[in-house]
Amino acid sequence: MASETLSYLDGRITVDPDLCNGRPTIRGLRITVETVLGYLGAGDSREEILQQYPSLEDADIDACVRFAADMMAHRYSLERVA
Repeated sequence: MASETLSYLDGRITVDPDLCNGRPTIRGLRITVETVLGYLGAGDSREEILQQYPSLEDADIDACVRFAADMMAHRYSLERVA
């Protein structure tokens, strides 16, 4: 059975089981949402991220933040890891 690519936010965020271990990526590139959010969380500016990844667009960064916010709207439970 072939894997199915899912897309969110007008195709800005894609999830393909065969790309980056199924992690959400930006437009099917090998740049994960997690990577972009990590840079933002570390205090990097949009301009610095766009310079580091020239294939990204400003709207891609917006999509990463929106995707993360949408995911946080779900209910979660935390478990202690032994």
